[in-house]
Amino acid sequence: MKLRKELWFGFTLMALIVIPTLWFMPLSHMSQGHYGLLMLALVVVAIMLGFPTAFTLMGMGVLFTFVAYRSSNPDLAVRQTLDLMVQRAYAVMTNDVLIAVPLFVFMGYLVERANLIERLFKSLHLAIGRIPGSLAVATLATCAVFATATGIIGAVVTLMGLLALPAMLKAGYNVKLSAGVITAGGTLGILIPPSVLLILYGATASVSVVQLYAGAFFPGIMLAGLYMGYVVVVAKLKPEWAPLPAASERHIELSPLARQLSGGQPRRTLPALLGAVSGRQAGVPAGAARKQLFIALLPVLALLAGAGIVYNAVTAHEVVDTSGLQEMGSFDDGPSTDEESGVEVPPEAKKEEAKSRYSVDRSRPREAAAAPVVSEGGRVPAPLAFWIVLAIFVLLLVILYAYQTFERLEVFKMMLGSFFPLAILILAVLGSIIFGWATPTEAAAMGAGGGMLLAAAYRRLTFDVVKESVYLTAKTTAMVCWLFVGSSIFSAAFALLGGQEIIEKWVLSLNMTPTQFMLLAQFIIFILGWPLEWTEIIVIFMPIFLPLLGHFHIDPLFFGLLVALNLQTAFLSPPVAMAAFYLKGVAPPHVTLNQIFAGMMPFMAIQVLALALLYLFPEIGLWLPGLVYK
Repeated sequence: MKLRKELWFGFTLMALIVIPTLWFMPLSHMSQGHYGLLMLALVVVAIMLGFPTAFTLMGMGVLFTFVAYRSSNPDLAVRQTLDLMVQRAYAVMTNDVLIAVPLFVFMGYLVERANLIERLFKSLHLAIGRIPGSLAVATLATCAVFATATGIIGAVVTLMGLLALPAMLKAGYNVKLSAGVITAGGTLGILIPPSVLLILYGATASVSVVQLYAGAFFPGIMLAGLYMGYVVVVAKLKPEWAPLPAASERHIELSPLARQLSGGQPRRTLPALLGAVSGRQAGVPAGAARKQLFIALLPVLALLAGAGIVYNAVTAHEVVDTSGLQEMGSFDDGPSTDEESGVEVPPEAKKEEAKSRYSVDRSRPREAAAAPVVSEGGRVPAPLAFWIVLAIFVLLLVILYAYQTFERLEVFKMMLGSFFPLAILILAVLGSIIFGWATPTEAAAMGAGGGMLLAAAYRRLTFDVVKESVYLTAKTTAMVCWLFVGSSIFSAAFALLGGQEIIEKWVLSLNMTPTQFMLLAQFIIFILGWPLEWTEIIVIFMPIFLPLLGHFHIDPLFFGLLVALNLQTAFLSPPVAMAAFYLKGVAPPHVTLNQIFAGMMPFMAIQVLALALLYLFPEIGLWLPGLVYK
């Protein structure tokens, strides 16, 4: 019987793990550290064979913990092993960060069942219909927005496979390009906040989830932008791969009022509406015209509201009450005794000595940052970045209104019913986290409530929908919690056996620079993404890398952003490319798995490019956390 290519690939990978492990293991005199490395290799092989990850970690951890304790005290080995299991499980269950996981997952399932994705895809396609490869670009934009709201990769890929793939194939798009767009866009949810991956990494590395969310925002947008740029370039170079939509597909039916105001011509919206409101255009109801004008001016109102909120946040001056503190170097007024001479020192002499000891040489330039200038209203000046971003948005608004016609106003109204409710929910959740108004758990609870309101607004909040969402949330949360329990037991066993110490000594013996270590770590994670899923990489291998970061003076926050960007490959790399299998399950029969894999390869190359850009320009990920949390 011939084995399939996937099985040959999997068995080859397992052989590459098992054979070197057995070759380098000193079987005649195994130390506890070698048992730790053997446990690590066996866990990877067992997971590749299809055993459940959480229970494999727990089983291996318990078995090798017993081996470690038995070598030192056989009589207490069983009791100590069971005590370790209980302590590690209790430590995971009392981790407050993990409370946000079920709430974000519940929000995602509710938003998914609100049936917003079809309206969102259609409105975005009409909005960018003149861009080369507009259907694929709209698919990527829809995936990015929807993945941000749900974070559930399987749901986004499956829904877009049912909605966008038939539309792109019908329009004559290349099968490989279409498959790559859907699979790559669907995986953005593990990077763009609110991401469950970032929560798990934060809990594993003891890094602030709030700062991780702020740091991952721009890398996620950058990656989505690179995907879209690639699609536009391919559509320009190979128009037969992504044909422009026909004029009939870009046609938008105007309302009677819009037809009356436009007179059948592509007139600008604002002058026509202002004329109708002022009564200069006969036969047009002033009330209806005012309503349309209000809708047309919503972007201006949104910009004013957003700018006001951000300005208030960045200019707020926090006053710290120091009335109960004593100045460093100050002393009480009582006399004291000199320790060397034993002579009593009067208070005046003691103050002069303190003044000379703690005085600052004014002739030298001050190294400390100057205190912010506070106005009479108790505010600091807004940073230059705020005014630059505000100017960019104002310029975009001017361009928008200069080219806005009644057809585009109709598209804008379609987006009001699909894109903007979702965007407001996302911005409310992320904004409350990034600006410090709420903890991730509180923001997740607010997001879950917003998801219920959104489902109710679209008349999808039924008992069956809530029941199914709660069931799927409980199922996903149980998986995450069991993974953490297994990871915690496994990490404790690995440290107990001394495996971490052997790896640290080996890495430090290589005398690598921080750059070389970073490249090696990211290369290992990239390779691990081929046979393993991101959850397994986070819970198994991050506890091995994290203790080494201090030796190389690497910020765990920056390392986490690189890992999150790198782990996009876990969903796009065969043989465990789950995004490909999700899409294959809903794709037409003539779309083969090999075509889907081939379509994903260029997007994997784009992910590597994005990883290099983030490494070369760290401010892409660190600028926003540094601005908000200085």
